[in-house]
Amino acid sequence: MKTTKTNAVRLLDKAKIAYDLIPYEVDESDLSATHVANQLKEPVEQVFKTLVLKGDKTGYFVCIIPGAEELDLKKAAKVSGNKKCDMIPMKELLPTTGYIRGACSPFGMKKLFPTYIHVSCVTYDRIYVSAGQRGLQIHLTPSDLIKEIHAEITDLVQSA
Repeated sequence: MKTTKTNAVRLLDKAKIAYDLIPYEVDESDLSATHVANQLKEPVEQVFKTLVLKGDKTGYFVCIIPGAEELDLKKAAKVSGNKKCDMIPMKELLPTTGYIRGACSPFGMKKLFPTYIHVSCVTYDRIYVSAGQRGLQIHLTPSDLIKEIHAEITDLVQSA
């Protein structure tokens, strides 16, 4: 199967970052990271989802969190310098990032937004993030991801 080069993949190649492209079976009715993890036969904690938010002061920013976790909006607002923030409406995702739901990659968005990644990423040798197309994941080291998109490591998820 020939995989198409997404913007995300082109950026990684240009930056000479080592990664693996991992295809998986897409289920249009279940775009969750849990589904992706099951397809990849990997722990969902290592499959990170990319969420785009808008703050009341700073505008758009990105949070990357483990697949099964829920984003804590208060923590996200605080770390990004906002009083409050919300997930952007689905209709804004494509015009803002260039990506669709279920295929939002932290690499290659229309512009580099302030990005925050959950602290748990550093406990893994490699993690998965979307390659910018449904059915395709990028497997790479957290340090390469953090360095390339200038992400700040922080706690972003709701406490149990």
